Amino acid sequence: METSQSVVPRTPSTTARHAPTAECSAPPGVACDPESGCDVVTVPARQGLEAVDILRRGACEAVGPVLHDDGGDTLGFVVPPGTAAAWDVPGSTCTETDGRGLSLDLNPEPPVEGSDWLLPPGEADLATDPAVLRAALGEAARLIEAADNCR
Repeated sequence: METSQSVVPRTPSTTARHAPTAECSAPPGVACDPESGCDVVTVPARQGLEAVDILRRGACEAVGPVLHDDGGDTLGFVVPPGTAAAWDVPGSTCTETDGRGLSLDLNPEPPVEGSDWLLPPGEADLATDPAVLRAALGEAARLIEAADNCR
């Protein structure tokens, strides 16, 4: 299993500078098959919950299955395979599953002990578009920073 994590801010791509719109960069419902699996982007729960709200309010159905750990510390967004190779969003990690431990059947058990589905497969698209997720996470971080600075 390979993990990619970034702690150094990089120049954002053009999709990260605007809110998610109907112009998604990948077709909705990108499939994850058992052979190649899907990757999982893990973020702090507060930022992840904000991002889920942003994605669900967007013009396109952009959010796929989302895992929530029982401790409440993180959310995991299911994204298409290959996302981990280029993931560079500070404060998050993207892990390749290689088809191990992640089943997206209609009623799957959570792949990690101590977690549960916030948005289970069957109630969400098959995978979240990484470009749209990147934009939503950026917007969520800005909203959280603004809220924290108002205190």
